[in-house]
Amino acid sequence: MATIGLYAATVLIWGASWIMMTFQVGVVPVEASIAYRFAAASLFMFVWVFVRRLSCRFSAREHGFIALQGTLIFCLNYYLFYLATPHITTGLIAVVMSTASIITLLVSSALTRRMPSARVLAGVMLGVTGIAIIFWPEVAGFSFQSTASIGLIYSLGGTTSFAIGGMVAARNQESGMPVRGSTAWAMAYGAALLALLLVMRGGDFTFDPRLPYVASFVFLAVFASVIAFALYFALLARIGTERSAYVTVLFPVVALTLSTFFEGYTWTLTALTGVALTLAGNVLVLLRSEQAKR
Repeated sequence: MATIGLYAATVLIWGASWIMMTFQVGVVPVEASIAYRFAAASLFMFVWVFVRRLSCRFSAREHGFIALQGTLIFCLNYYLFYLATPHITTGLIAVVMSTASIITLLVSSALTRRMPSARVLAGVMLGVTGIAIIFWPEVAGFSFQSTASIGLIYSLGGTTSFAIGGMVAARNQESGMPVRGSTAWAMAYGAALLALLLVMRGGDFTFDPRLPYVASFVFLAVFASVIAFALYFALLARIGTERSAYVTVLFPVVALTLSTFFEGYTWTLTALTGVALTLAGNVLVLLRSEQAKR
């Protein structure tokens, strides 16, 4: 598939997945819903690997890095986002998620001890300012009793986990690990950790047989997990972490559109300004990161 096709498909699927998450929260414990999702996704991925006769054997050391990838992307990341869903609209969660490119840059700069350029820093400031404008009432009057403040914390935590997980995934790709085989194992590790967390918390592995839960589960397990992550990791392998992260700038547009129609998200001039600044800051960060490689 052409790079533009990979981008478009990933953006549309992940953009729609946020609204689907709302149907997974409520009756079934969050840990169970995500564990079911990635257990099913892992099974689909292993079948794909088997049918295509792809490699899924790794050394103990490689399994360690794959487990780390699974913990960050398929466990902690989604666990925190699901916890945020009852507190703020999924469209806003997607906007916070778009700052993954900024967090990736900051973590990378800290690890390499290289100061970003002035233009990149300007992009970071734009993104941070945009988030601050969107959530200004929560930022100004922060309280652990405020539902929106809690949603923001969960969303930032999930975004940080995803950003670092993406760097681990890129490292795994660069070391020569097959994309689909390592992803199948990473999803399995993520599902196992979530199941363990549920048991430790004394929760039950219940299931909601109603159509909204089942339909959203199928979409999230097959399309948003197997297909979209395969596309995203293919992008990582083809064009690198920074340029692949452009999907996190684009899918909030899809998520916000759906949130407007299905969650009653109300657009204000302040919200529009904040979203525009956040997305512009991400574009500037990614654009300069890409140019720096040339």
